[in-house]
Formats: sequence, C-alpha cells, structure tokens
Amino acid sequence: MCLRTAGRGWAGVLEGSAAKTPENGVGGPMIGMEDFGEAGVCVGKVVMAEKRRRISGAGLVVTAGVVVFLGYVGRGLYQGAGTIGELLAENRQLKEAITNLTEEDQIGYAKVVRQVEGEDGLYTTIRFVETARDDKLRRILEKEYTIAGDVVHFDALIVKFGEKMVMDGKSRALYLWRRVYGERTAPEDGFVIEEPGAEPERYADLLAALPIKQRELFWSSIWDLANDPRKLEEYGIEAIFGNAVYSKVREGLIYVFKISPSGQVVPEVVPDM
Repeated sequence: MCLRTAGRGWAGVLEGSAAKTPENGVGGPMIGMEDFGEAGVCVGKVVMAEKRRRISGAGLVVTAGVVVFLGYVGRGLYQGAGTIGELLAENRQLKEAITNLTEEDQIGYAKVVRQVEGEDGLYTTIRFVETARDDKLRRILEKEYTIAGDVVHFDALIVKFGEKMVMDGKSRALYLWRRVYGERTAPEDGFVIEEPGAEPERYADLLAALPIKQRELFWSSIWDLANDPRKLEEYGIEAIFGNAVYSKVREGLIYVFKISPSGQVVPEVVPDM
C-alpha cells in the first residue's frame, strides 16, 4: 500500500530525489527510487499515473479542439437564418450578391418545332430555351412541350429589389420561368419550366458565397413574400409578381423573350435563320 509522506507529500520525496552530483555543483550521490524501498515503488507509480493523466488530458484537449473546429466548419456550410426575413434583413453576403446582379435584356427564346392536326384540333410542339445571364448564346436549359392549339402562354416570376437590398442604390431584378401552357389548359396545369423552390440554373452562381442552408432557404421561400406587402416593403423588395406573356406561334419564327425598361418580359419575333 502507498502512503503519502508527511509534510510536503510526494513533492518532498520527488524534490529529494533530484540528481545531486559534482557536475551540478551540489555534490552527493544520485538518489533513485530504489533508495526509498516500498516508498520508491509508490513514487514511481504516482509519477507514471501523473504522466498518463497529462497525456489523457492533452488528448481530450485535442479532441475537444477538433470537435469545435468541425462544428465551426459545419456551421459555415450548413447554418442559415431561421426565416427568409432574417436572411434578407441581416445577411451582408446576400446583399452583395444581389448588388452584383447585372441588367438583363434577354432571358431566353422559343421556336416552333412542328404543328400537326389531331383528331381534336391543332397541336404545336415548341422548343423552349433559357440562356445564360452572361452569354445569350449559351443554353442552360432546353425543353420541348406539345401544346394544344397555336396560342402559347409563357409564365415568369419577377422579384425586384429596392435600395434596402442593394448597396449602390440601383434596383435589381430576378427573372424565373415557371410554366408554359396553351389556351385550353389552366395555368396551374401547365408544363413546369423551372422546379418551384429549386435553385434556377441561370442563378446557380449568384449565391455561391452563402452556406447551403441559406441558399435553400432563399430559393424555397422568396415567393411566399408576394402575399405580404408589408414585409416586402420592410425587406426592401419592391415587388414580387407574375408576368405571363402569350403569342400566336407558327413555324419559321423565333420568339425571343426580352426585358422591357419597366422590368416586364416581352416577346420579340424574329425569323428563324
């Protein structure tokens, strides 16, 4: 059994065991643990236990540090504001991204692939193309739809940001395609162009600086504000509104979707070269 020494306890024993040799100017023999007999064995056990305790403590510190670091990185990748309102009001990176939006004058085009008479009337197949924000010739989305009739509706959603959401005082806008449908089809039954709530391909790089959860929150919730004018004003959004344009289409023509000075989507008809 190991007993604590009187007085200074093990500190006194360990201090007494310090090397005292002619080389260190003290003189006298080196006192080893064996000179203490049973007490020396106990001292050795205490020293080893102390080393193990320190190593274990250091391991815990390192482990805790790794956990904290991973937690910090995790928050950076996945954390987000609790609501779309908090994100719009407080996130500087989002405001910077919106401020960096450039003015757009074309957001896509459509052309008639074929028109055929069916048992119940004319059917028109169109190819819809969405173009990149920075390159009108680069296609980022291309789909074909067959519509009953020859009058086709193209439905877009537009978000206009005012001074509170931009850093240079100039308004900006997002243009998102929703669906396409014919005169014999209800709008809600139209063909989907962009998946509701998903990040549109045209704006895939817009919010790259934001964590994943914040990007998801923005795209999934932004349209809900359309029904709350008070919050639109509070968050610096001038308007969120739908813009459906339609045209009687025929083969040999291309319908280019332009942006008017007021921010509306308008079709411009040009010959198919």
